[in-house]
Amino acid sequence: MKIVKSSYFFLMLVPIQLLMFSIPVLSIGPPTSRTVPPDGAIVVRANTTTSGEFPSLIEAVGALPADSSTQVIFIYPGRYVGQVLIQRKGPVTIYGYTVDTSSYVNNAVVITASASASTAGSDDASGTLRLKTDNVSIYNVDIRNDFGVGSQALALSNYANQVGVYGCGLYGFQDTLRADRGLHVYLHGYIEGAVDFIFSQTSQVYFESNTIAVSSPGCITASGRSTNDSGIYLFNANQIVLAPKAATNTSGKVYLGRPWQDYARVVFKSTFVTAPLNSAIWSEWSPATPNTDHVFFADYNTTGPGIPSDVTEPGFATQLTAAEAAAYDITSALGSSWESWVDTNYLL
Repeated sequence: MKIVKSSYFFLMLVPIQLLMFSIPVLSIGPPTSRTVPPDGAIVVRANTTTSGEFPSLIEAVGALPADSSTQVIFIYPGRYVGQVLIQRKGPVTIYGYTVDTSSYVNNAVVITASASASTAGSDDASGTLRLKTDNVSIYNVDIRNDFGVGSQALALSNYANQVGVYGCGLYGFQDTLRADRGLHVYLHGYIEGAVDFIFSQTSQVYFESNTIAVSSPGCITASGRSTNDSGIYLFNANQIVLAPKAATNTSGKVYLGRPWQDYARVVFKSTFVTAPLNSAIWSEWSPATPNTDHVFFADYNTTGPGIPSDVTEPGFATQLTAAEAAAYDITSALGSSWESWVDTNYLL
């Protein structure tokens, strides 16, 4: 059955230059720099010889006390190589040096590695940054896994609860972000990949004002929700674009998601799309194992030149009405206490 949304039909009638006014605004007010460490912060500076500073994030994390105290790390500009595991009782905040905290665009700190699941032993073990500590906040840091094609290779492996990722760039190919469990927000950032590059099992995750960049044919999300629990991916006011140097055969081979497990739940609201989507919009897991019996794949107010003129969504997809879409907000995704840990300066 062919399904054409009213917003899709509208796109056929309105010049593209007029549509540009519907792109979500990805700024949070006047730019504010962060170029000086907060008082009491642990300082990371490449090639430092200054007493009390650390030349790598690995060494700084290793020096954190094994207790429940709140710790802050400030990182000066540089490219820091190696995998980092944060696993302690107390909260951790990481600030990257930047002249504009409102976006990932001017990030000056890069954490990079190139481990793959095939050599590291597991998906999680391949992560460039691995979080196993609750109450972590990360600001203006680019996290990369540069392994490339051929294996799962995570940039961020997030197994923690109440984690906020603000103005960060996440770069990979397959399985870039594992938002595995707990409550997370990803705000005003950049997430790049190709194959199932935003995935998880039981997490409740809210994405807002991000640029989601597709570098090769594949599915953006792979929800692993396997029971009718509270897990959800809720995307609000994000952009979906082709990544720089995207593969030439990507056009028409991009999907919003496919179900890793049979209760996958993903909602996109007010998304502006320039990456050319497949006309089905959503995909089954595979012909042999579709995993579509109990999925909830839904979108509302999806606009942009990347939407094909011949949209034919599958029967397991849902088009939300305005009233239905309004029920999906940050509170429904994260629960009523989200303001106690989310940096509200980054919300629309």
